[in-house]
Amino acid sequence: MKQFFNIQKLLTFSLLMLTTLAFSQEKNQKALEREAREDVRIGNKLYNELKFDEAEIAYKKALSKNPNYPKASYNLGNAVYQQNRNKEAVTQFELVEKTVNEKMSKAETYHNMGNAFMKEKKYEQAVQAYKNSMRNNSKDDETRYNLALAQELLKQQQQQNKNDKDNKDNKDNKDNKDNKDNKNKDQKEKEGGDDEKKDDKNKDQDKGKDKKDDKGDPKKDKNDQKDEEKNKQPRPNQLTPEQMKQLLEAMNNEENKTQKKLNAQKAKGKKIKQEKDW
Repeated sequence: MKQFFNIQKLLTFSLLMLTTLAFSQEKNQKALEREAREDVRIGNKLYNELKFDEAEIAYKKALSKNPNYPKASYNLGNAVYQQNRNKEAVTQFELVEKTVNEKMSKAETYHNMGNAFMKEKKYEQAVQAYKNSMRNNSKDDETRYNLALAQELLKQQQQQNKNDKDNKDNKDNKDNKDNKDNKNKDQKEKEGGDDEKKDDKNKDQDKGKDKKDDKGDPKKDKNDQKDEEKNKQPRPNQLTPEQMKQLLEAMNNEENKTQKKLNAQKAKGKKIKQEKDW
């Protein structure tokens, strides 16, 4: 009986401890939620003072204390958006959209998501975001205006992309045509060059034919004949064989005459011995 009493006492004590712990945790959770709300109020104050980076820190503090705090998450997306970190803002708004159930909150989240897409010039995604906003709040004139603007910008973007593609295609076609024309031109020039070479070869052959006479011997042109005549003519100080013969004969005659004169002169200079006539 005593043992049973001890077990019952132990169970009562354990239950009391669990209740106290749960109460304490609940109290702590509520305290954290209060602190989170205070952080959001501080963040809102900083946001209104255009201190978006400080407001971002305050909202993140609130979420660290209460992760399931849609208002803190939504306001964090706005603070990031104001700092032109549009991709991060879109990610944050997508997270908010999954956690809120109220239509007005969803409409505002989609609206701001559309604004972030507009800054990134992602008009197709912006159109879709504004449409989702209108599905949750069809009376929002600002969203309706933004939707019309996004649709018009999307139309212009698609037209510009089409024009760019057409211009690129036309340029590619023109380049291909120019390359083809250049190849054809090069081929024609090459063929023309071959024809000119053939004509030159034929001309050279004709010249060779002209240089042969009727007997098939090489035909001499006027220039060649002149060169031969020049070769036949004696060069300066050069005598023909016939002239050399005449000159030798003249020299011999002169030598004979000179010799005779020398002999006569010698006879005159020599003493002649007187002898009796016999």
